[in-house]
Amino acid sequence: MTAVPISFEFFPPKTDEQKATLEAALPKLKALDPDYVSCTFGAGGSTLSYTPETVRHLREEHGLDAAPHLSCMGGTRDEIRRLLDQYRTMGCKRLVALRGDLPSGMASYGDFRYASELVEFIRRERDGWFHIEVACYPEVHPQADDALADLRHFKTKVQAGANGAITQYFYNPDGYFRFVDAARRLGVDVPIVPGIMPIANFTQLRRFSEMCGAEIPRWLAKRLHAYGDDAESIREFSADVVAQLCRRLLEGGAPGLHFYTLNRAKATLAVVERIGA
Repeated sequence: MTAVPISFEFFPPKTDEQKATLEAALPKLKALDPDYVSCTFGAGGSTLSYTPETVRHLREEHGLDAAPHLSCMGGTRDEIRRLLDQYRTMGCKRLVALRGDLPSGMASYGDFRYASELVEFIRRERDGWFHIEVACYPEVHPQADDALADLRHFKTKVQAGANGAITQYFYNPDGYFRFVDAARRLGVDVPIVPGIMPIANFTQLRRFSEMCGAEIPRWLAKRLHAYGDDAESIREFSADVVAQLCRRLLEGGAPGLHFYTLNRAKATLAVVERIGA
C-alpha cells in the first residue's frame, strides 16, 4: 500500500501515571511518521494550561508537529487570542477548533457558543496563519435536531474558514461514505478525514460511545462480549476489525486516517501494522 497520511490524537496528562503512559507511547507512535498529532483541550480553570504545556512538550521534546485543540469552552475572546499568540510563537500552524461540551459545574459557555463562531474569530484574528480542522459526525451529532441540520452546521463551519474536518469515530464505513456524499452535495469540498478508534477495552469503548453518540454495531458488540475476560483475543479480533475498516475507507477514497490513541500505542500500532500504512 502506498503511504497513507496518518495523524494521532493525545490528551494532556494530568497525573504522573498519565505522563508516564504517554511518554512510553510517544516513541513508538512517532516511528510511524505521522503527518501531525493533535492535543485535546483541557477546559475550565487551571486545566486551561495543560494543552499548551503538552503541545510544547510534543514539539520540543519529541519533534512532533503538534496541533492544539481549541474549544468554545475556553472562555473569553481575550483568552483565546492569548492562546492563538502562544501557539503561533511555538510555531504551530494547525489548530482543531471545536465547540466542546459544557463541563460539569459550568453555568454557561464562554464568548463563543458554536464552533463556527470560533473558526470565524480565528480567521479574523490570525487570517492565513493557521490551518483549521473542525469536527463532523457521520452518525449525526447527539444534540442535532436531525441529520440535515447537522450537515448544515458542518457547512457553516467550513464557510467560516475551516480547511478540513476530522470525523467522530465510527465502525460502519458506509455511514462515512454516505456522509461525505451528502456533504459534497451541499457544496462542502474540504478533506474529510475519518477518525479511527482502535479497540483496547470494550467497557471503556461502550462508555465513550454512549457519551458521544457513536454506534457500536450489534454484531461487533456481541463478538467482543463473547470473549469475556480474554484480553488477548479481544486485542487480536479488534485489530483485525479496525484494520479492515481502515482498508475499506482508504480504498473508497478517504484522504487519511486520524487515530484516537487515548495516549497508548499498542492498539493503534496493531491496526497500522495490519494495513501497512
